[in-house]
Amino acid sequence: MNTYIYKIILCFLSCLFFASSFAQIGKLETANAKYDKYQFIDAREIYLKVVANGYRSAEIYRKLSETYYFNSEYSGASKWYYKLINEFPNDLLVTDYFRASQCFKSAGDLKEAERLMKLYETMGGKPLTINSYKNVADTLFEKGVNNKLFELNKISVNTEYSDFGTAFYGNKIVFASSGKSVNDFKGKSVDLAGWDNQPFLDLYEVVVDENMNLKKAELLKGDVNTKYHECTAVFSKDGNTMYFTRNNFLNGKKKRDKDFVIRLKMYKATKTENTWGNVIELPFNGDSYSIGHPALNPKEDRLYFASDMPGTYGMSDLWYVDILEGGTYSEPVNMGAKINTVARETFPSISTENNLYFSSTGHEGLGGLDIFLTKLNKDSHGEIATLGEPINSTKDDFGFVIKEGRIGYFTSNRDGEEGSRGDDIYQMWERCEIKIQGPVTDEDTGALIPNAEVTLLDSNNNEILSLITGDDALFTLTLDCNERYIIRAHKEGYNPKEEIFETPKNPKTIEMPIVLNMPLTLKLSDPCLPNDLGCKLTLQPIYFDYDQSDIRIDAEIELAKIVAALKEYPQLKIDIESHTDSRGRDAHNLRLSKRRAKSTLHWFYDNGIARNRLSATGYGESQLINNCVNNAECSEEEHQLNRRSIFIIRE
Repeated sequence: MNTYIYKIILCFLSCLFFASSFAQIGKLETANAKYDKYQFIDAREIYLKVVANGYRSAEIYRKLSETYYFNSEYSGASKWYYKLINEFPNDLLVTDYFRASQCFKSAGDLKEAERLMKLYETMGGKPLTINSYKNVADTLFEKGVNNKLFELNKISVNTEYSDFGTAFYGNKIVFASSGKSVNDFKGKSVDLAGWDNQPFLDLYEVVVDENMNLKKAELLKGDVNTKYHECTAVFSKDGNTMYFTRNNFLNGKKKRDKDFVIRLKMYKATKTENTWGNVIELPFNGDSYSIGHPALNPKEDRLYFASDMPGTYGMSDLWYVDILEGGTYSEPVNMGAKINTVARETFPSISTENNLYFSSTGHEGLGGLDIFLTKLNKDSHGEIATLGEPINSTKDDFGFVIKEGRIGYFTSNRDGEEGSRGDDIYQMWERCEIKIQGPVTDEDTGALIPNAEVTLLDSNNNEILSLITGDDALFTLTLDCNERYIIRAHKEGYNPKEEIFETPKNPKTIEMPIVLNMPLTLKLSDPCLPNDLGCKLTLQPIYFDYDQSDIRIDAEIELAKIVAALKEYPQLKIDIESHTDSRGRDAHNLRLSKRRAKSTLHWFYDNGIARNRLSATGYGESQLINNCVNNAECSEEEHQLNRRSIFIIRE
């Protein structure tokens, strides 16, 4: 016999009367060495012989199923779950449907697996979902974005021309695109420096649904868009004020610098109903330099931007002005030489966590414009860090905006060879990172249970990993998104625990990383004495009718387990111990227990067991296992616990 199998099966120990719905798994280490010779008893083989002899019950089918299920022998388990479901449909537990479904899935019968899973859900069985737990992890980007892993995807509204400069606007994003006006400018050359003869840019808005998918893009309504370039907007929290970038063009007039270049300026617009209007130029603009790409701090009392105005260190620097009462502004302040370099710093954005994101060709990166971040303080900032791959690339990466803990956007031309014409907007979210951790504890006392085995399985019952907890009883499991998992914990002397989990289907819609404190509680099982054969075979109660000693049909199924064990192992000899409850006179109960022991003895004789292998003793009510003594108020169920027969292996 396979040594591993029988050691596994021998751990299916439970109370004589109420067998647990879980089967014990693991290695049984018996404390009393003199009973080691009894460990060869294989409960599964006994159950199989009992069924082969024509005995049927929901419990024995369930026990057989579980001996296969918890040993990952799903093909064997599916056979017995099938019999359980079809022969005893009224005696099924909710967990029977789930485990049967898992077994049929593993066996390749997907149709039956789906049917059983629907029944499981109909009967009230539902996996725990990660969404139902509070996320206790640090907020995303609270300490920056170093060492974070991300998923990227081009948004659906990108065009063949330049698309960039994303801003959050309620449940929408606003971005700049030149693709929508292609037909108006075919064959024409744009006369504005730095735009690569592309069609003019306009600002568009697009609704982002609850799953972070984008709807149809539409032109921003009102007086913002003109026949020249508009791009990079930022919005106040109430959604009624917008700062944006436009060419030096207002009220139908354009202005050029001394080299006849139309520069960039920043403008402010206000919203009336659903239309943007009242466009005004900000007072610190100039005709001889460019200002653009506005960003608001969380308090909305400071406006950041990029400019090559006098005092700039390089091609363009990051600057800010304070927004004062009455719609006025302070003088522009350069952010200093730690951020600004002799090269180009541009496209600032500021998150709700007061992180400043910007792009630069002057700080060390991967090539082209790269995205960097720093933590803003009142009038200073922290260390500058790079986002690294996959957000940065060897091409231009810029226009980074993010709602921390949720979703972000940035622009890159990494997929093209056409410079800014290949600019596309990417949606980004942190890669699914879910950890379930916690201690294994005693359900009744709360005490830690060290050296417990915790196993993680996928939805097809394939084992992903298994670990043994240390002295701290702690486990940590890492899960993927859009998956169903089974987590099992077991320890000798305890009923196993099995939990079913479903992780988020769309990691874009939930904060990452998720770290859940999820203790697994195990309930102490009633340990079997090493020589208690009935306990080893998880016998159900041997019931007698009131004041009767005849063996009932339902009891025969349980006694058949003992007969099968005696026939399988000829060296076994047993003593039958019969007990009664406390009701009735003591002397009567003693005689009744002896009659019941004797009738049980004769039943074994009639089923082929030799007399010299059996003995029987009646104890009456002298060995009660609860407080249901004479005149105590106990339920019928409590009294039944004392009306028992025990089968002890003799030396």
